Amino acid sequence: MPRTSMGGAGHGTAPTGDPLMSIGAVLGRLRDEFPEVSISKIRFLEAEGLVEPCRTPSGYRKFSVEDVQRLARVLRMQRDHYLPLKVIKGHLDALERGEDVPPPGSRRALPGAREHAESDLPTAARIGREELLAAAEADGHALAEWEAYGLVAPMPDGGYDAESVTVAKLVSDLGRFGLEPRHLRAMKAAAERDAGLVEQVVAPLRLHRNPQTRAHAEATTKELSALCAQLHAALLRTALGPGPH
Repeated sequence: MPRTSMGGAGHGTAPTGDPLMSIGAVLGRLRDEFPEVSISKIRFLEAEGLVEPCRTPSGYRKFSVEDVQRLARVLRMQRDHYLPLKVIKGHLDALERGEDVPPPGSRRALPGAREHAESDLPTAARIGREELLAAAEADGHALAEWEAYGLVAPMPDGGYDAESVTVAKLVSDLGRFGLEPRHLRAMKAAAERDAGLVEQVVAPLRLHRNPQTRAHAEATTKELSALCAQLHAALLRTALGPGPH
């Protein structure tokens, strides 16, 4: 997403006369309208490609006025329309290309909105037992063992959601390396602890008097989940030591 007006990591510098701000200054500007925003949130949005601040020779982030405006638009679309970041990014990129796109929130207004509606809502999709086994390339005995260890669980109607399919495929792949469900109990316990930490952060948002803040709890949950997954992956690489992983 190269934009000469803001530079970006590896893209040069902002234009002359465009004041640059530290991440702390950006946070101060945004918090009047978005009291829940944090430095980690801004860094997360950068990691997701929603903004590309300049970098000083020593590596410090420097944001232009345009960067701050873009961040505000991202946060506003999340708050007001509960849109996923992928869709928001598509919308903003289309605007920067000069495309005439409908306002956010309208039906099928954003690039990727239809794909999101059809593929990013796992609770709306259910598959049967045989379909799950086929997707995971496993048999009924393996599924019974996964369920016994709590790794996979059917929905009340007997079907399985998208996350169960993902877990089943991963457990099946790990099994090919000799890792059995009993070996994965520690991973499940760690995930449950992470979920507890996320819930501690999100619970006050769900109890907030502002309905928009309560509705934003789901987006916050997804963001924290992604950050926890990234941290787990980084810690695993660190624990394995130097070398290609």
